[in-house]
Parts: sequence; C-alpha cells; structure tokens
Amino acid sequence: MDSKAHWNAIYEKHEPSEVSWYQAEAHLSFSLIRDVAPSLDSAVLDVGGGASTLVDALLDAGYRDVTVLDVAEAALTAARSRLGDRSANVQWRVADVLAAPFDPQTIDVWHDRAVFHFLTGLDERRRYVEQVRRAVRRGGHVLVATFAEDGPTRCSGLRVMRYDAEELHGEFGDDFRLVRSVREEHHTPWGAEQAFTYCLCRIERIE
Repeated sequence: MDSKAHWNAIYEKHEPSEVSWYQAEAHLSFSLIRDVAPSLDSAVLDVGGGASTLVDALLDAGYRDVTVLDVAEAALTAARSRLGDRSANVQWRVADVLAAPFDPQTIDVWHDRAVFHFLTGLDERRRYVEQVRRAVRRGGHVLVATFAEDGPTRCSGLRVMRYDAEELHGEFGDDFRLVRSVREEHHTPWGAEQAFTYCLCRIERIE
C-alpha cells in the first residue's frame, strides 16, 4: 500500500479524535507560531496538517494566509467539515510534501508535527529539507516536531525515526539557526504518553 492509500485508510477507518496524534487543541504549536509570526498576514503552512485543530486556532487568531497540506484527502475533508464555512479561508492541498511544487520563498512559517519522523530514508530527509529551503523565506521559521529519543518506535503500523533536539536540528544544518527546542509529553486519546521533540529554527541563509 502506498503512502496516500495508507493514510486515507487510517482516516476512513477512524474519527480524527481516535488517532494517536490527536490534540483537542494544538497549544504548543500555536504558541510557538504566534511568537515568531505576530503579523496576521504571515503565510503559515501546516505540513501533514490533516484533520489537526491547529488550523482552527490560527483562524481564531485572525491569520489570513493559512495552507494545510496532507497526502490524505480524507483527513482534509474531515477538517473542512469541522470548520464549515470557515474552511473557505484556508488553502487545502492534497499532496506528498516531498513532491509538491512550492513557489520559491513564499512561506513565513513551515509547521510539521509528526511527518518528518516517518522519513526513515536519508534521501527522503534530504528531499524534505530541500523543499523547506525552496518554500520558506530567508528569515522565515521552520517548526518541526517528531517523536523524542524515548518516544514510540512505530506509529500507525510504520517505523519512525526518533530525535533529541540536537539530532533533529542536525538534519537541517547550520543555515537553520535553532531558536528554541521543547519537549512535549503528549497524551493519546486512550491515555498513553508519547514524548515529542519540537525544534523551532530560523532560516539564516538560502543558497
């Protein structure tokens, strides 16, 4: 089963509130985005956003340029249904982040909670970083969250990578200045704890 079919099957089988990464409110992601992008005209991209509630918080705060990208159309459909008429204020993209076309340097904040750790191949991770370099403006910010070094080794039947802050930052390189790293103890809908590492970086140079 390819990636698109896999994730569509997950969302066709489960309600958004039943998947392990579900958050009723994406407090940490929203707070970090708000800190580095106070302008409500900032272009915010939520990679793998699916049915996440982060988009709700961004719209509530008044952000006017929000894009949610996910390989699973079923996940985006769930988010649009939840938002109702407000979904018209969001750009929805059904795409694989590794292959999606991006206009050069148009994004102010690239957010990814729980996509990057599924990239177990070195080439996949290099392609991801190339996409970030292409899409994010110089001086823009990249916020990536993965399972921490003591987090789960698998998720939704797939193997994942685990990172501490230094390792995660190292995947991106010196052009990405580490602004802040945070550890999150996420509680799944069934009460299990999963440790996440968040790294917030500023792009200093794009070659």
